[in-house]
Amino acid sequence: MYAMERHEHILTALGQTGRVSVAGLADELHVAAETIRRDLDALERAGHVRRVHGGAVSASRASLAETTVIERTGHRTEAKRAIARAALALVPPTFTGSILLDAGTTTGALADALATWQPEAGVPPLTVYTNSVPIAALLHGNPSLVVRVIGGTVRGITSAAVGPTAVAQLADIRPDIAFIGTNGLSAEFGLSTPDELEAQVKRTMVDRSRLAVVLVDASKHDDEALHRFACLDEVDVVITDAPPGPALAEALDEAEVEVRVA
Repeated sequence: MYAMERHEHILTALGQTGRVSVAGLADELHVAAETIRRDLDALERAGHVRRVHGGAVSASRASLAETTVIERTGHRTEAKRAIARAALALVPPTFTGSILLDAGTTTGALADALATWQPEAGVPPLTVYTNSVPIAALLHGNPSLVVRVIGGTVRGITSAAVGPTAVAQLADIRPDIAFIGTNGLSAEFGLSTPDELEAQVKRTMVDRSRLAVVLVDASKHDDEALHRFACLDEVDVVITDAPPGPALAEALDEAEVEVRVA
């Protein structure tokens, strides 16, 4: 097999799984591991992949890679809706507490579901805190919700309020459930995001909530962004759309994290 054919095979595999291993590719293509390493080096120089321990991931999964809310809105829509439906089960019409919604498109899918939330007779309105401008705008018209906005400097790329003001306001509340998004979920590194200020906000959300629930689609399994905001044993529940791989599943189990597959 020519080098160009191997490169096409590697890129196709990356498009399907997001990650490839040197050993796996060597077995599939019946070549030496050193040949695959040279192929990955060439693809990295061309900007197509990023080398990681034992293999490579798509260049779009670099530690600082980040897309806007608008760009992510149409990505894996059905998976996010399924995750949102599973998360909504934690906020039934009889729920009498408060929740916190992190910024992001998966938490945004939960906000879509909450936009028509109605309590049972006699149950008070649901208090919702959020640092997301779009989520606050979506939810404030529902009279059954009391929407409280966490203030701060709004990042254009995520529409999230961040910075010292946001962290200070979050430190002064104790929501019953925090629904938190993440850019990466890995066995070794935990939960991570590319931006330092967002990491500080997310870390405070995890620390202050009574129940920390992570909403993450399967494309972010085994990925690692630059800034860790929580170790696995610091969160309580992970809601996702596909079972984690063996290493991540084992790490979540050891950390006593409940995994719900939507």
